[in-house]
Amino acid sequence: MTEYDVSRTTGRCHITGRELAEGESFHSAIFETAEGFERRDYCLDAWQGPPEGALCHYQTKLPPKEAARKKLFVDDDVLINFFQRMAETTDPTKLRFRFVLSLILLRKRHLKYEKTIREEGREFWEMRLMRDKTSHRVFNPSLDENEIHELTGELSTILAGPLTDEDDTETDESPAVVTPESA
Repeated sequence: MTEYDVSRTTGRCHITGRELAEGESFHSAIFETAEGFERRDYCLDAWQGPPEGALCHYQTKLPPKEAARKKLFVDDDVLINFFQRMAETTDPTKLRFRFVLSLILLRKRHLKYEKTIREEGREFWEMRLMRDKTSHRVFNPSLDENEIHELTGELSTILAGPLTDEDDTETDESPAVVTPESA
């Protein structure tokens, strides 16, 4: 399977071409093309909902250029451990958390997307953990905008402070994702 890179924001609206201002909220959508994954950014005024063919979308803000990145207390091994420990969960909250966690690990290249599986009206993503080449099925909860905002806030809270064993799988998170019917 080919490695895919998802670029950072271009800082411009895909529709209007307008440059996004520091601190401005905007939407991003990810598309799969023959060359790999393509990210397109949309200012709030131009956003009409997820574009057809988008694999996922999310809302974010353009950070200030001189702002230093906030160090997180969670390392990749902790994220991978959480992901693996939730493999058999059926709890809806933990399923949503695991899905978003898989997106984070995908972005960090610890997971590799292999294919979409549809069973009984449910969608699963088959992903490979690069560390040990094991295959993992991840339920896609098809998050809506409100869930995305809620989970994103909770994820920020989780990652902004030290975690203990009591914190591990009891919370949700999300860089806001919704997948279309055609993946």
